[in-house]
Amino acid sequence: MNKFQTKTIEETKDYIGTWITREGDILHELFPNYRYEQARGTEKKVFQGTYRVTGNRIDYIDDSGFTAEGEIKNGMLFHGFMAFLKAN
Repeated sequence: MNKFQTKTIEETKDYIGTWITREGDILHELFPNYRYEQARGTEKKVFQGTYRVTGNRIDYIDDSGFTAEGEIKNGMLFHGFMAFLKAN
């Protein structure tokens, strides 16, 4: 890798941690064991399941079987119609 190339989020593992919407109403946690949990408002663990990171893309499989995807760009996590900032 030359000095002009940047590492992917997969390589840096910077995706691990807590992400929150600007409004503060949705909390999205990505754990090092490839599990995630999402809280909305006062509801904890509204969604939970596993995830896989490839490059800067995240693929989710909810424990109920629902699938979704996200991408990290410019320090933000974009997931569905939502944009998250890293909280920690």
